[in-house]
Amino acid sequence: MSTRLPGSERTPMTRFLDTRLGTWTGFAAAALVLFGLAPLVLSGFRLGLLAQFLCYAIVAVGIGLAWGRGGMLTLGQGVFFGMGAYLMAMHLKMADARFEGGPGAVPDFMELAGIRELPAYWAPFASPVFTVAAILVLPTAFAVLLGLAVFKRRVKGAYFAILSQALAGAFAILLIGQQSLGGFNGLSRFRYFFGFTLADPANQRMLYFIAAAVLLAVVAVSLQLRRSRYGELLVAVRDAEERVRFLGYDAANVKVVAYAAAALFAAVAGAVFVPIVGIISPASIGIVPSIMFLLGVAIGGRASLVGPVVGALVVAWAQTALSEQFPSAWTYAQGLLFILVIALLPGGLASAAALTKRFRTKPTPVEAAA
Repeated sequence: MSTRLPGSERTPMTRFLDTRLGTWTGFAAAALVLFGLAPLVLSGFRLGLLAQFLCYAIVAVGIGLAWGRGGMLTLGQGVFFGMGAYLMAMHLKMADARFEGGPGAVPDFMELAGIRELPAYWAPFASPVFTVAAILVLPTAFAVLLGLAVFKRRVKGAYFAILSQALAGAFAILLIGQQSLGGFNGLSRFRYFFGFTLADPANQRMLYFIAAAVLLAVVAVSLQLRRSRYGELLVAVRDAEERVRFLGYDAANVKVVAYAAAALFAAVAGAVFVPIVGIISPASIGIVPSIMFLLGVAIGGRASLVGPVVGALVVAWAQTALSEQFPSAWTYAQGLLFILVIALLPGGLASAAALTKRFRTKPTPVEAAA
């Protein structure tokens, strides 16, 4: 008998969204808000903030797939987010050097650090095609290798969570010691993005549209995975892994696919994040950012499709708004928000409708006796 996660109850809205009409209606409404309403009512600065929040939401979709559907508590998504971000940042710095100093020039931060010759592993990132391929392939391949090494040994639960969190911390420390990657300060001051000037407001708006389009595409892929036979098998592995093994399936391979998909989503989000924000450093990809990614998913509802997106946007917006109004107290308010949601809505904000229906529905005598 399978267990049902809090927040996964099938409300009338959930049943409607599961239909083809409901799916198209939901995507149309989201596209109308992201591509029509938001650019119309938000200033350039606020639209840039929303683009940044959408990148967090892309990561959250992957965590919802791996954690909510697969039961893998991924506390190290900052690793894959950082890999995608640094790969894109290397291309942007190479583009800056080529536009300003010619083909043989090195990025500006290397000149300040006394590095006169371009490291060999930097050279391929002058190619946009190579950069995009590296962003898609390298983090995914690393996740597949790590997943096989971990899940084949049946590491799961708290042990997997601690391992993934330690990996995020180690990755951040490794980057701090790499002067050829900016060290503690990271990489910043990007000027060009695939030939477009980043200082141009029109190009900044274009980056927002790219982030919005990537989010919708990632949600569509996650939805397809959830509704497929693989999605059902992933839930079965989460609820009864030993039974799945008894039926002849390799549970480790099933987990690896979800883990790799979550890594790919995070890497793409990091790659889009860099030109929007204009900086990437070890402080943005370590343990704390990884926990913040997970926090948004927990608040939104890890068992649902849209819950992680909403949760990530709410947490990012709350962090920005509260830090502007209360610079020294916003972290306490954020922690209080997390405690309230977990205590009152264990399934996250996505379970609010089901909880309200439960309180309004009068139990039958049989249910009351049970």
